[in-house]
Amino acid sequence: MPAIPLHPPAASRTPSIPNPLPQLLQTPSGLAIVEIQGTLNSTLSAPQMGPHGSIPLGKLSFPLYDPLAAVQNTAWQKLVYLYVGRHQRLTGEVRKLGKPLAVVRKRGGNAGVSDDGGEGREAMEIVEVVYYKVLFAHRPEPVGGGVEG
Repeated sequence: MPAIPLHPPAASRTPSIPNPLPQLLQTPSGLAIVEIQGTLNSTLSAPQMGPHGSIPLGKLSFPLYDPLAAVQNTAWQKLVYLYVGRHQRLTGEVRKLGKPLAVVRKRGGNAGVSDDGGEGREAMEIVEVVYYKVLFAHRPEPVGGGVEG
């Protein structure tokens, strides 16, 4: 079985090349993934879509989050809103993943050269470790038209 070297994150967090992947979800406790139990239907046409065919979902809100609260206070994780467009709101919560996920990318520079001088092996770099997911398990609720997405 072939092996690919995996390296810890680089000291500088600024990418040397532009990242074609969509931005990751940032919560008050770090990166998270979004789990929506259902189907999202979009009426967006191709010109309205983001780069690489991404679809903007809406606005993510943590109504119970207080930046002045103690780090150990996780009450804010019990309520999360995802406003989809101007007329729907999903209610969810933040949950810790059973096993953390690593976000990796190809290492820039001399990625094809191994430490022993061999050619042909790609090197991967850990970009971030994801410990949480935002879970939306209920049907959307209708909301007024004043919400900006």
